[in-house]
Amino acid sequence: MISKPTIFPNIYREKLETLQVNLGYKCNQACKHCHVDASPTRTEMMSDKLINKIPLVLERFNFKSLDLTGGAPELHKGFRELVKNAYKLNVEIIDRCNLTILTESGQEDLSDFLALNKVRVVASLPCYQKENVDKQRGFGVYDRSIKGLKLLNTKGYGINNTGLILDLVYNPQGINLPPDQSSLQEAYKYELYKDHGIQFNNLLTITNMPIKRFANQLKTNQQFEVYQNLLIDSYNPNNIQHLMCKTMLSVDWKGNLYDCDFNQQLGLKLNYQAKNIDDLLKTEDKLINSPINVASHCFGCTAGSGSSCGGALQG
Repeated sequence: MISKPTIFPNIYREKLETLQVNLGYKCNQACKHCHVDASPTRTEMMSDKLINKIPLVLERFNFKSLDLTGGAPELHKGFRELVKNAYKLNVEIIDRCNLTILTESGQEDLSDFLALNKVRVVASLPCYQKENVDKQRGFGVYDRSIKGLKLLNTKGYGINNTGLILDLVYNPQGINLPPDQSSLQEAYKYELYKDHGIQFNNLLTITNMPIKRFANQLKTNQQFEVYQNLLIDSYNPNNIQHLMCKTMLSVDWKGNLYDCDFNQQLGLKLNYQAKNIDDLLKTEDKLINSPINVASHCFGCTAGSGSSCGGALQG
């Protein structure tokens, strides 16, 4: 029987591979499970001065991937220039897309831009059923999401041999862990193709983190401790070696550094002498073996089959 820790174990950074950048909290949606409290009313956005330093960081540390998130990262006025500069560096570019942004006024050519720059689209679609999506993300979001997916398909996204990757993201509703990722992917592919003719590459199942908007919802329903205990009771030590924070750096809209996007939202800064982008550009250290800031929410990444921005940690 596996002994369940009550305090998350110490972990350390390995070779950096992914730079995840939150360009700001402005979004055209306000989803119930959003761990950053993004919404149309938020105004926090990364400055032009900071965004121009991102390619320098990518090159200096030889990052393999640039993972752009928000809010809706596409709403940042510097999003497209950053993508073009990263593309020149032969870096994989990931756009955390909410799908409805593709049909927003002023974004009519966004799908063409993403395809031209070979951006990998990771799109949130918490269910293949309309009722569940609209319940979690707002009325009308499902229909607009389907429209966005069809648009991406017409550009070659999700189609074999095009090189344009379209991944979907599943988040559970309520106080549950995600189901088996491979089985759910089969269901998604079958239902979306049957009902809409939609194709995609991979389904990524992600555990909802008990922070920010979701944490407030849990507390209101007096379920916060129940959910936290579920994460601890579902601890799987085999997931430790695959945690995304071991190979990632997260950057907030102010340029501060964190181990992951979740630590960023909790204000748990990098446990290292470099605290922001400017510090990072001055150091020669590659940060290998530096300690990672951990807390109780980290059990969300090790529960069950594990969870990361790339989906389940175990198949």
